[in-house]
Amino acid sequence: MSEKNRKIKVRMGKQNSKERIKNFREVALGYSPEEAIEEAKRCLQCKKSPCVKGCPVEIDIPAFIKLISEGDFQGAIDKIKEKNNLPAVCGRVCPQETQCELVCVRGKKAEPVAIGRLERFVADWETKHSSFSQRSSSSPHSPRVAVVGSGPAGLTAAADLARMGYRVTLFEALHQAGGVLRYGIPEFRMPKDVLQREVDYISGLGVEVCLNVLIGQTLAIPELLQDNYRVVFVGTGAGLPYFLGIPGEDLNGVYSANEFLTRVNLMKAYLFPEYLTPVKIGRRVAVIGGGNVTMDSARVALRLGAEEVDVIYRRSRQEMPAREEEIENAQEEGVKFHFLATPVAFQGNKEGELTQIRCLRMRLGELDESGRRRPLPIEGSEFVMDVDTVVIAIGQGANPLLAQHTPDLKVDKRGHILVKDEDGQTSIPEVFAGGDIVTGAATVIAAMGAGKKAARAIDEYLRKNSQTEKSN
Repeated sequence: MSEKNRKIKVRMGKQNSKERIKNFREVALGYSPEEAIEEAKRCLQCKKSPCVKGCPVEIDIPAFIKLISEGDFQGAIDKIKEKNNLPAVCGRVCPQETQCELVCVRGKKAEPVAIGRLERFVADWETKHSSFSQRSSSSPHSPRVAVVGSGPAGLTAAADLARMGYRVTLFEALHQAGGVLRYGIPEFRMPKDVLQREVDYISGLGVEVCLNVLIGQTLAIPELLQDNYRVVFVGTGAGLPYFLGIPGEDLNGVYSANEFLTRVNLMKAYLFPEYLTPVKIGRRVAVIGGGNVTMDSARVALRLGAEEVDVIYRRSRQEMPAREEEIENAQEEGVKFHFLATPVAFQGNKEGELTQIRCLRMRLGELDESGRRRPLPIEGSEFVMDVDTVVIAIGQGANPLLAQHTPDLKVDKRGHILVKDEDGQTSIPEVFAGGDIVTGAATVIAAMGAGKKAARAIDEYLRKNSQTEKSN
């Protein structure tokens, strides 16, 4: 059977589940050149290319896949980088199955082309076989733009603006750039060396990276605008964890997923015993939620030595928002799932340490605003689980610090920055925003798409203002 008629994707190897729970090395192993070429030949090279419309950063997907099928890996990565400055990141954590691969024509009668795996392959190939070199296209007289936050939205906006010729400064509150990509995603899904290569590439475009600068505390946005920055882009993400609001959340042993994953990444617990972990993990861990962050937290807990990890989710398996492959990986690694259940209280001992969770069983009712069936409590169905550690992974919202120190910046009742349209201009004309700080917690690729749209809008805004100034 020819590659064109092959119905299933070329499978990608991964670490054995019994071995990988003992380490933080990357689980998925990537394609070989031969496997990549074989998979690329499955692409039908559709004229209308619905996959391109399904990509938030507008990659010419058929073009880069055709180059792979011809063995031109350098050409393929060059084609991707015309639109995407973070290909190694997207190839690993972008949910292609709900975007470009969802609308792949091949997917109508067979499995869609493995677009994400192919993107990852050429990004990794470049690291091994090619040294990228960039030169800044800005001049000392180019307008200055400040980008606040070095997550996917900020990195994308900074890179695109630098390519347009602007002098860009990227501000990060912590001591390394990457935002949620560095501090919120585990090493086995997003290796730090892979991320650093992407950050170095963007720095090479001429972006100045300023670390340990908390905008809203160290500096305020009005100060940036007074300091010769013509425009500010805010891409600070969603860093404020949500809690359940039930008794016992203040017990020792109860974490938010934000704190748990940040501690592990920030303090290099994934390099234990080279670095001693500051994260206390009990024998039995429960993680509350059903998204990708839930899967990340559960799988990290196993690797840190938990004997048993239980995921508690208030809906059924079908409604879980996590990526299918992440759920499958967690199941392979031994994570247990308790569906249609929700905590109602955490209980502890006299020393204030967590010992149990009281839960209530649920049933599914009518559809709610999310399009999923609403979970409803079943009276008299309480049960108790013995646990030492709980991680609450039910989402996160906007940190209010920046908005509180920016007069005239309008936000909604949840603290998300209000923008006029998808271009991201805020109530302050010189300030644009995009990503999770606007939409609430979403995907990496959605944040990148917002950063790209904002960069185009900022370019248009500065050009228009420049013409007005000249005419005056």
